[in-house]
Amino acid sequence: MLICKHNEKELHKEDKLKIFAVFPVVFFIFGIAYSYYESGIDSSLKSGLKNIILSPTILITDFLAVGGIGATFINVSLIGFFNLYLIRKYKLRINGLIIAAYLTVMGFSFFGKNIFNIFPIYFGGFLYSIRKKIEFKNIIVSIMFATSLAPVVSEISFLDILPEKISVLIGISFGTFIGFIVTPLASHMVKFYDGYNIYNLGFTAGILGTVLTSSLRSLDINIEPVSILYERNNYFIIFTLLILFLYLMTIGVYVNKDCLKQFKIIFSYSGKVVTDYTYLVGYGLTFFNMGIMGILCMIFVLSIGGVINGPVIAGIFTVVGFSAFGKHLKNCLPIIIGVLATALFLDKDITSTSVIITMLFSTTLAPISGVYGFTIGILAGILHFILATNVGIIHGGVNLYNNGFAGGLVAGFLLPILDAFFERRK
Repeated sequence: MLICKHNEKELHKEDKLKIFAVFPVVFFIFGIAYSYYESGIDSSLKSGLKNIILSPTILITDFLAVGGIGATFINVSLIGFFNLYLIRKYKLRINGLIIAAYLTVMGFSFFGKNIFNIFPIYFGGFLYSIRKKIEFKNIIVSIMFATSLAPVVSEISFLDILPEKISVLIGISFGTFIGFIVTPLASHMVKFYDGYNIYNLGFTAGILGTVLTSSLRSLDINIEPVSILYERNNYFIIFTLLILFLYLMTIGVYVNKDCLKQFKIIFSYSGKVVTDYTYLVGYGLTFFNMGIMGILCMIFVLSIGGVINGPVIAGIFTVVGFSAFGKHLKNCLPIIIGVLATALFLDKDITSTSVIITMLFSTTLAPISGVYGFTIGILAGILHFILATNVGIIHGGVNLYNNGFAGGLVAGFLLPILDAFFERRK
């Protein structure tokens, strides 16, 4: 269902680029300011960025704990600027999927992705475009999401088994290989769950990560998951996120003055891939939905006693990004309820980072509740928690989108059963 968007202010491509350039600009300025306030720019930023680049980055390596707030903010801003440069250089239309990819990559720059380990994957994608004689811009989104396997580059590059230069070369080669093969893999994997798992590359990366990890294990190279976490709430971080999400809501109202009146219309969409809100309801409502979802996620995490650290910020940013491409409160809530209820039933600590990020990332299954209803959404959330907390061992933590992998398994398992006994919502 398309709504009338005649009340929207027209946004040119440069306007949209400027809107999203605010994110890396804010992180860059705030990162430098915080470092200067904390201990001096030279000492904290240099050592912090070095620690981030040299860390293995596998699940869960929180850059806020590894490199500090200032250095992490700079890492996030540099990766944000790089992806914004690609979007501008290749003249990509800023639609819902581009927004989702951009903010997801920025979110995971708080844990897992750094300015060293993502570039080989982009280079591999570029080589693939040359090999297939297609324009690189046609696969940039896939490559952006494929950086979920960036920890493979770091883990191999900084192994102590071989001399450092050789290890780094091998790590870069692995990253290039991932970028080279991920696009054809992803295009076939989506058939497994018929668009009901929004994080398509998460499932693909899970399969590919499993193959790579198994290959390394066969060579007696074991990749063990780690848990390095920033363990306290920092009001500076919370304030920064709040500013950005309020900014999105403000832009939404500025672009579409009828945002508040029309907002409920977004709930009529199931979220099944492809649901691009920039096309269906316009940029105003899309930005407003993104801001609302970001603030609701923050309130939820803080209300249950959780910590807004690197992995949690990645979860929040991913929800916000995909709130331009399928997610809204109505189709996400049942999934989160299912995950929360299961965690409580199994006597898990719901304030732990691992449980919180499972709840946030579980919204990859939002289309299931959007199509089959509230109760089925809760069921999907239950199954997701069970799988997400157990499948990480398969890929050894090298796939940052572990919940996308689990979500693909849940959707692939549920859909044939649901189609046999339930009717899909129109």
